[in-house]
Amino acid sequence: MSKMNLPNKLTLFRVILIVPFVVLLLGGQAGWFGENTMTVDIIALAIFIVASLTDLIDGKIARKYNLVTNFGKFMDPLADKLLVCAALIALVEMGRIPSWAVIIIISREFIISGFRLIASDNNVVIAASYWGKFKTTFQMVMVCLMIANIPQLQLLTDIVMWIALVLTVVSLIDYLVKNRDVMKDTK
Repeated sequence: MSKMNLPNKLTLFRVILIVPFVVLLLGGQAGWFGENTMTVDIIALAIFIVASLTDLIDGKIARKYNLVTNFGKFMDPLADKLLVCAALIALVEMGRIPSWAVIIIISREFIISGFRLIASDNNVVIAASYWGKFKTTFQMVMVCLMIANIPQLQLLTDIVMWIALVLTVVSLIDYLVKNRDVMKDTK
């Protein structure tokens, strides 16, 4: 295997950051790091933000310098899903987000992944939509607010969660409608 380029290294770094992020988030809740759970939450939040920013950076670098690879096309969206799903599942464990909301978000990701698999079998490349990008942005902001767990921002956190959920459903519908021909049998 040839040397990995910078965007792929950033993607792998994002995957690696999931482990300390989850350990800190859940360990802080469980008291593994002593009494000061707020400090642990802040460190976990910083790791989540860094991991999220690598998603923006790796894609921009890959496109700008023509460093797009098959590994990157596969791992980048997978790394994003792993990061967000790990955060959401940890937040359910902590009682900061209802499980039904996480089920909606994760179900959308499974549906889109399956859809992309079928498209790939038909040699169809499906680009990300603006709805999907808005959804991702609101999900990341929602997760940050939930990790921060600031009582004075609870109303804002709830509003952002509802916007993220609406965008999750809207982006799924948009994706399926725009690419419905992928599901047609060609035999």
